[in-house]
Amino acid sequence: MAATPEPAARLQWLFGAVALPRGWRMGAGPIIAAAVLGLIVLAAIFAPLISPHDPMTMDALQRLKGPSDTYLLGTDAYGRDLYSRVVTGARVSLFIGVGAAFVSVLIGLMIGLVSGFFRLADAIIMRIMDSLMAIPSILLAIALVALNGPSIWSVIIAITIPEIPRVVRLVRSVVLSVREEPYVEAAIALGSSMPKILWQHLMPNTLAPLIVQATYICASAILTEAILSFLGAGVSTEIPTWGNIMAEGRIYFQLKPSLIFWPGLMLSLCILSINLLGDTARDLLDPRLKKREG
Repeated sequence: MAATPEPAARLQWLFGAVALPRGWRMGAGPIIAAAVLGLIVLAAIFAPLISPHDPMTMDALQRLKGPSDTYLLGTDAYGRDLYSRVVTGARVSLFIGVGAAFVSVLIGLMIGLVSGFFRLADAIIMRIMDSLMAIPSILLAIALVALNGPSIWSVIIAITIPEIPRVVRLVRSVVLSVREEPYVEAAIALGSSMPKILWQHLMPNTLAPLIVQATYICASAILTEAILSFLGAGVSTEIPTWGNIMAEGRIYFQLKPSLIFWPGLMLSLCILSINLLGDTARDLLDPRLKKREG
């Protein structure tokens, strides 16, 4: 009987261009995490198609109804379909998570490259980054949202600013080690322009750790948005997010726990899946792991 191919071998067959480390094996955890996250992403993308009701429509006669053929997960205190709100909330939460991760990595990459390569700029930039990191991220986010008003973009900005120093420090540490490599010194000796050295020789070395860091930022941003919304300092309460749904349902928790259970379950599964995939990406992209198994 032919042996069942390993999951890593299947990935190698599907994505032949990706060089997987020799002997690398993917356990059941990352596969399940990828499947769960994929389902959540698909539900968020096709939310208008799979939502049987408008998540914003209120019906006073249907308040706090239990699960039924009409309302799969029941209704909330305003008679709105809980299933439709949870699915629609996935769109907003994922958008905030991905948006915060993308902006943080992009800005942090540019600042980190400059900080790691230019010693004079490094002293100034890192003192600014240290000052930002000294402020608790939640308090800074609450202050920024209060200043700009509750909106999706305000929340993204409020989450992004505390994350930028962490990305800057990561990129800076990579650049500090790579800039001493012979090929970088040769490029400088040959008179290559600074932008070319930064983007052609230094930036590619930061991509692997940045991919891993982006997954952690995405998960952290989704959780932070839920915390802010739960505290009433996040996205406007009119917009369904997992945090807003739980914030509205906490008053009726003893009467109907499902108002918090379902959005909380989706939030937990999403963050757990992203973190598991981030750990898998770290193991796959870690050059030290490749050297040990090469």
